[in-house]
Amino acid sequence: MQLRYNFRLYPTVSQKDALARAFGCARVVFNDGLRARQEAREAGRPYLSDGDLSKRVITRAKATPERAWLGEVSSVVLQQALADLNTSYRNFFASISGKRKGCKVGPPRFRSRKDNRQAIRFTKNSRFKVLDNGRLRLPKVGDLTVRWSRKLPADPSSATVILDAADRYFVSFVVEMADGESLPATDSEVGIDLGLTHFAVLSDGTRVAAPKFLRRAARKLKLLQQNLSRKQRGSQNRKKAVVKVAKAHAKVADTRRDWQHKLSTRIIRDNQAVYVEDLCVVGLGRTRLARSVHDAGWSSFTAMLEYKAARYGRTFGKIGRFVPTSQTCSACGRLDGPKPLSVRSWTCICGVTHDRDVNAAMNVLAQGRWDNSNDRGAQVRPAAMAAQRSEAVIHPNSARPPRAAWRESPSHGAERTSR
Repeated sequence: MQLRYNFRLYPTVSQKDALARAFGCARVVFNDGLRARQEAREAGRPYLSDGDLSKRVITRAKATPERAWLGEVSSVVLQQALADLNTSYRNFFASISGKRKGCKVGPPRFRSRKDNRQAIRFTKNSRFKVLDNGRLRLPKVGDLTVRWSRKLPADPSSATVILDAADRYFVSFVVEMADGESLPATDSEVGIDLGLTHFAVLSDGTRVAAPKFLRRAARKLKLLQQNLSRKQRGSQNRKKAVVKVAKAHAKVADTRRDWQHKLSTRIIRDNQAVYVEDLCVVGLGRTRLARSVHDAGWSSFTAMLEYKAARYGRTFGKIGRFVPTSQTCSACGRLDGPKPLSVRSWTCICGVTHDRDVNAAMNVLAQGRWDNSNDRGAQVRPAAMAAQRSEAVIHPNSARPPRAAWRESPSHGAERTSR
């Protein structure tokens, strides 16, 4: 499987200029390729192939005075920009044809120099190299200082340099991991009920409080946003204020991501199988609880559980979002009906008193085990068996359908008569 490792970069002033030049050239090639295909479509010409597009916007463009500066950056960066354009088109075509699952994907859009995120990618063809002194050598950029937080388990296949809105540089390595990396087996299995009051409630009764990182930083973010709104558009002070707001938001996102990584790693390490509910985060993000839903970060947390389970040989599963986990008694299985969110505990007619969240987590675990008991996770119909003699005959009170008789006519062929 492929894993991605991110590290912080600290380029010098001259290296920042070289990276800015590479960001700009990749953006121009992407936009030129998109414009060429749009013009071909409007003129009724056939779709430009990848090879023809590369010759047009890179090879031939370098020979013109208007695009001669494309030769100042690595050609691999330009080729990867076109590869991103081709991937965007393929995703768009697969989405409108129904081959791609999930939300519909729109057509590619032009990139802007004012985007919050700029990125370029180097592959092995560009001959980037991690030096023995810990620096990263990029073609036509130089040797960059990297803050290594861990060692790479293998040689990376690509390196992506990213500039975010907070004016920070990162490098992202893609590493191919060999199969067989697994944790010691354990007999524990857990179901997780995600919520807002408690971020996660496990089926064993463990409760994880919601940290609410965005709520904690709301006052500081409000003051920074007010300061930004008072700056004149286009001024240098406004640009500085934008960076301050972006850094505050980046700190919140980094803190949330670090906390989710630690929690997901602990859950995967302690349990052989993990089951969660497939929540409709997009729909919940349109309600009055939108800020709390986005602050929780359920989608990123479940994504971490999924890829870590695949990496360490654990079982991960999602149950249907319409399974009534909060309405079903985990002891007797009786469906007790919907309950408002203010009801945090209830007593079933079987005499068992349930905590709402713990009961839901236990039902998630039971449903996940049931879905995982067959090969593909689908509902398995009961096996065929011989019917009872009393069930194999027509009941006397049932309506008798009219019988039809077919006879051959030498002149008219088959005729149908009813009795």
